[in-house]
Amino acid sequence: MIPLSIPHLAGNEWKYVKECLDTGWVSSAGSFVTQFENMVAEYAGAKYGIACVNGTSGLHLTMHMFDVKLGDHLIVPNITFIASANAASYTYANPIFIDVDPNTWQMDLDLLEEFLANQTENKEGLTYLKSTGKPIKAIMPVHVLGNMCDMPRLVEICKKYNIVVVEDASESLGSYYEGKHSGAFGDMGIFSFNGNKIITTGGGGVIVTNDESLAKRAKHLTTQAKADPNTYYHDEIGFNYRMVNVLAAIGVAQMEQFDGFLKNKKTIDAYYRQHLGGVGDIQFQKVEKEVDPNCWLFTFSSSRQKVILDTLQAKQIIARPFWMPMNQLPMFQDNVYVNKDDHSRAVHANSLSIPSSVNLTEAQLAEVVKVIKSVF
Repeated sequence: MIPLSIPHLAGNEWKYVKECLDTGWVSSAGSFVTQFENMVAEYAGAKYGIACVNGTSGLHLTMHMFDVKLGDHLIVPNITFIASANAASYTYANPIFIDVDPNTWQMDLDLLEEFLANQTENKEGLTYLKSTGKPIKAIMPVHVLGNMCDMPRLVEICKKYNIVVVEDASESLGSYYEGKHSGAFGDMGIFSFNGNKIITTGGGGVIVTNDESLAKRAKHLTTQAKADPNTYYHDEIGFNYRMVNVLAAIGVAQMEQFDGFLKNKKTIDAYYRQHLGGVGDIQFQKVEKEVDPNCWLFTFSSSRQKVILDTLQAKQIIARPFWMPMNQLPMFQDNVYVNKDDHSRAVHANSLSIPSSVNLTEAQLAEVVKVIKSVF
């Protein structure tokens, strides 16, 4: 079997985890948590990092911090993993979905700008959706597959409309726009370290920010808002979202190997583009010249998506269809969906992800390509 995207645990993971077990520092108090936070923040070019139990918890926490509450709106792209939209739902807010660019599969900023200009109004310094009379508190650009939209432009749009920017950078550790790392453009950014990501802690996330006050409050909230550990005084409602030391230990070992992982991902991407380019009607995700992506999970589109998936599966090669657009899910069908040609539907219907593990061999790559070519 050739898996889709599995972790590669070949460094100091056992050594550091054993240190946690030997010393008893396995929970959220431990030196590896701080070390991992600092390593991720430094890599992303941010001043502060706050480790949490997963990327989803980080997204939820930021919504809570920016007072996205009952009836409010959060703008997200229509194609994303559901965690982005769920982050709003957890605070009883209503996501607004923006269609994607048909080539880059990122949020369409022309649509976003047109929507804000025509369907919103300013009241007391906040932007309100005219149709609901509720404020748009935040926007969550998602760096889908490690690619990025024009983040400087998005930030300027949001400054004009006084909308907070929270980057869902779950898939984009190692991705840059004009030399600036993902997660460092907005007010806060969140990385995920689930088992299928470019590095893993098994389950985990890190929130990054350049704002000291936001960083302090985020850390405070992840530890149940415990203001005085000796008297168990809690000064607000918090969450049990702090990453544990034993998982952070894995993360530290993974970060030590990150440059090699990133190089391998780019090699895999280049191989597929070279050997699948011009095959049938295969089209690749477009990467703008300003973007240096981490090439996390190779995904392409073809009208023969279903046949390719079935053929790969028959050969025990794991592949997956792309995420279903948010507006097609039952809990979001009545939400505002901003689009002209519903590019999300076509992207979803035609796209599939193929094996991209960092330890994929050239022989395995060749086998994947051979099976895909056999379909055409």
